[in-house]
Amino acid sequence: MFNGPDYPKSLDEDVFDVWLEKGREQKLGYHCLIIIWDEYDAAYKPIYAEHRDEISKYPSREKSTGREWLVAAYDLYSESRVA
Repeated sequence: MFNGPDYPKSLDEDVFDVWLEKGREQKLGYHCLIIIWDEYDAAYKPIYAEHRDEISKYPSREKSTGREWLVAAYDLYSESRVA
């Protein structure tokens, strides 16, 4: 996943699948998986959110002035990309 010049490196699909499963297993009722890129760690990181509006807390690559930026967001149950 995330192959191409717009992404710093690819993400193994097995890792992505594990992130989806972990989000679904949580008792808090998460609905979204937000994937961010952490510049300092040079790694993708999962963030789980109860509501889609939480996605807007993370800036895009172009607007980021910090160490993290939004790569994508997915619905945990339909697995469709939402951002």
